[in-house]
Amino acid sequence: MPSVAVLVELMRSGTAGGHVQCWERFAETAARHRAPGTDGPGRGGPGVDLTVYLLGEREGIERLSPWVRIVTLRPVFSTAAVLPADDGTDVSDLAPYHPRLAALLPRHDVWHMTHSFAFTSTAGRLARRAARREARSRAARRPRLVASVHTDVPALAAAHLRHLPDRMPAAVRPAGRVVTEGTADRVSAWLLRRRDRTLGRCERVLVATAAERDELAGTLGEDRVRLLRRGIDRTRFHPDSAARARLAEEYGVPAGLPLVLFVGRLDDSKRVLMLAESLRRMCEEGRAVHAVMAGSGVERDRIAQVLGQHVTLLGSLPQERLARVYAGCDIFACPSRTETIGNAVAEAMASGLAVFLPEGARTTQWLTAPGQDGIVVRRDDVHGWAETLGTLVDRPRQLRAVARRAAETARNEHPSWEQVLAEDLLPVWRGP
Repeated sequence: MPSVAVLVELMRSGTAGGHVQCWERFAETAARHRAPGTDGPGRGGPGVDLTVYLLGEREGIERLSPWVRIVTLRPVFSTAAVLPADDGTDVSDLAPYHPRLAALLPRHDVWHMTHSFAFTSTAGRLARRAARREARSRAARRPRLVASVHTDVPALAAAHLRHLPDRMPAAVRPAGRVVTEGTADRVSAWLLRRRDRTLGRCERVLVATAAERDELAGTLGEDRVRLLRRGIDRTRFHPDSAARARLAEEYGVPAGLPLVLFVGRLDDSKRVLMLAESLRRMCEEGRAVHAVMAGSGVERDRIAQVLGQHVTLLGSLPQERLARVYAGCDIFACPSRTETIGNAVAEAMASGLAVFLPEGARTTQWLTAPGQDGIVVRRDDVHGWAETLGTLVDRPRQLRAVARRAAETARNEHPSWEQVLAEDLLPVWRGP
């Protein structure tokens, strides 16, 4: 039974983003998984020994089953030291080497990398050493390297850098814009080269979309690139007719208005200010809507200024409370273009919301019948979003029809975490 190490160099917390949640769900699912023909006493498991490594405030281990565990390691150089406290970005580790991880990795047969910072650079250094030892001695063994792409890190970094001057003191803001104008593109290009070097060393690379698979197959070869879908927990995310009343009671959200929900980091990488401006435009045109935003980030205060009484800002919420928020709203708006897959879209559809997504975004892959189980915004700017949202707000019967169809698609077409584990991950980890 191979021993698998999944390297998730992000901080674990109850309000962590989709990347962390994804691997928590895979670990929980693996702990429950029983391979075919293993129903006898003391038998079962996914056929691999799985350890998911995350960052944590302290080192620790959570055993989910005899064959699955989550290990947290303290960061060497945390991004929390250089980012604002209200940034909303998941905390990572920028160190070039993580000594504690380096001591633990050799016990595993498969190293699955999911990011491009401290854990991955450490794994890369150890893998190169192992390859040199193997070349000198037949008895030496090197690990199998696997990678999955969860976030468009180059695009995300560029978006952060381009809007960094807006967070600077007014006196230095013009100079900051001059510096970051060219720096953003250079940093993005450097991160892309770094990512491609990492993927080039891997036996298998898992991506979220067919377009990404086709793109990487051109350089890595078709046999090395596979799809890694995301699952949905239907016991947690589902329609709930009582959720609206609870939302009004707990957060003071207006009970009689159409509610437009945004979930995620409140910064420009998610284009949340553009969404806020479009909702303000709708209100100025006399369309009665109310925004509900779950998440934290540097744009929180500006969103409050833009929307005033027309927004309820919930902050970051754990998954259990977030599920109730989904079910209490009518529309889910996701204007972001940096998502590789956007699991929040699947959660919203499973909760019975009409989802609105920008044309060309990778999140549209969740839709099986665009226009019927979700709305694609063709004109991707403030005016286009206001007009497209307004069209359905003005037609509540059509809005309810889209929401019902979204729930049907989620129920019938979106895979469970168990399916994704069994069909996408376990065959890669077990190898040929």
